Amino acid sequence: MLFELVSRAVEITRGTSTRLLVNDRADIAAGARADGVHLTTQSLGAATIRQTFGKDFLIGASTHSLAEAIAAHESGADFVVVGPIFETKSKEQYGPPLGLSKLAEVTRALERFPVLALGGISANNANDCLDAGAAGIAGISLFGEPENLKRIVGSIKNQRRESNNER
Repeated sequence: MLFELVSRAVEITRGTSTRLLVNDRADIAAGARADGVHLTTQSLGAATIRQTFGKDFLIGASTHSLAEAIAAHESGADFVVVGPIFETKSKEQYGPPLGLSKLAEVTRALERFPVLALGGISANNANDCLDAGAAGIAGISLFGEPENLKRIVGSIKNQRRESNNER
């Protein structure tokens, strides 16, 4: 069933700028011709995935510390997701929020390597994450309501523009 779902999603995203990654299942991603995989801290390592699926297979890795982010980068991930940055019920099992200062520490240590912020991200704090050096943000609840997606993204973009104009 997962393979069929991914295959259908690949059909929908093919020819667009959207990159489709499958959570934790590189085998399904490769078989369905998705763009790559998003690894959890319990997944096979990025080096194994890179060796098995090649240089063009996009690899993202969830990390919860500077050490994990560096290890993911060094083992061949194309980007890392760091979190939780803020308090959120969905990420409580990963410990207390890292906060913006830890996010900034990771982005400085991995200069020019894409770091995405995750965990408690809202329209009100998304730009704080970008100001801390994050290349982007990820969110479950933030982007979970399709009918509000355009408004939320627009709000974040407007806040970013205003923030950049103030500098």
